[in-house]
Amino acid sequence: MNIFNFSKLKLPIIQAPMAGGFNTPELASVVANSGGVGSFGFSFTSPEKIDEILNITNKLTSGFINANFFVFKPVKLPEKKNQEEAILAIKNLSLDEKYEINVPEEPFYYDLESQIEATLKNLPSIITFHLGIPSINIIKKTQSLGIKVGITATNITEAKSIENVGADFIVAQGIEAGGHRGIFNQEDIDEKIKLDNLLIKILENVSLPVVAAGGIMEGKHIKRVTNIGAKAAQLGTAFLTCTEAGTSKIHKHYLLNEQKRKTKITKAFSGRMARGINNKFIEEMSGKKIFPFPIQNSVTTPLRKVSQNKNNGEFINLWAGTNFNKVRDLSAKELMQRLSEEFKENI
Repeated sequence: MNIFNFSKLKLPIIQAPMAGGFNTPELASVVANSGGVGSFGFSFTSPEKIDEILNITNKLTSGFINANFFVFKPVKLPEKKNQEEAILAIKNLSLDEKYEINVPEEPFYYDLESQIEATLKNLPSIITFHLGIPSINIIKKTQSLGIKVGITATNITEAKSIENVGADFIVAQGIEAGGHRGIFNQEDIDEKIKLDNLLIKILENVSLPVVAAGGIMEGKHIKRVTNIGAKAAQLGTAFLTCTEAGTSKIHKHYLLNEQKRKTKITKAFSGRMARGINNKFIEEMSGKKIFPFPIQNSVTTPLRKVSQNKNNGEFINLWAGTNFNKVRDLSAKELMQRLSEEFKENI
C-alpha cells in the first residue's frame, strides 16, 4: 500500500468520490497514475462488489486510491398514507413508459462495518466519509492499517467535531458542490457557505489539513484554494465528462450541451439535499411528499432507469456543481494534463 501524504501528490487533486457508478477503476487509476488521488463512492455498493472493484483497481495502479462512504442514519418508512402520496407523486409524472414502483424493505442500506471490512482487505490509501462521522472503532481500525481518514464538513461546528474524533483531514464542501450536501443533520439549518469563505473559517479554527471541494473546474481554481491554504482540491463534476467515467450518455449530453440551465438543490431523487442540473423531475416534485433518505433513492430508481434508457434526461439525477458549464470532453489523462498546465501557469 502506498501510504498517503499530501506532500507526495504530484498534483494537489483528488478526483471526487461519486456514488452511483460514476467512478470506475479506469478513471480512478488514471488519476492516481497522473499524480492525484483516484476515488470511489461506495455508499450504495455491496461488500462483494467493493472487493471486486478495488481488486481490479489495484492491478491498474500503485497510486493513491480513496474509498468513500455515506454515514447513514437510522430510518423508518413513513405512515401508509404518506407512502401512497409519495408514490402517487412519482406516478403522476408525464413519462410514457411503464415501470414498477416498489417500496423497499429493511435494511435500506448496506451495513457500513461490512463495507469497511471489504475495503480494508484491499488497503486503499484513504477512506473518507460523507454526511456524518462514523464510529470511533471504524476510524481507529482504519488508521491502525496506515490508511488516512477524511470526513466532509460544511460548517465550523462539523469541522471541529471531525478534529475531535481524530480524523486525519477535513474535506471542506462549499455550497457550489454537485451531488449530496455533506451536512451532518439536514434537519439543521444549512449555512450554505461558499467554498472560499468555508476554507478560511475552517483554517482559522481547526488544525487539521483541509481539502477544498465545490465548483472547482480549472487549474486556476485549484491554485486559488491552495493559495488560501487547502492541501488539495477535490473535483467531481470536472471528471464526469471524461471518457473513462461511468456517467450515462444522456447525463454527459446535458453537462456538455445544456449549459444554459442552472443547477438546483433538491431532495426529490434521494430524500436528501443534493445539487444537480435543473430538470422536469425536480420542478414537478417541488412541494410533493417524498420518502426519507435513502428510501426515496430506491423508490425513484426504476423511473431513472427507464428515463436513462430512453435518453430522456428530464427524469434522472443530473448531479453537477454550479460551474458545470466549464466541463471538458477529454480523457482523464488529458484532463489531468490540462489541469497540471493551468495550475503551473498560475504559480
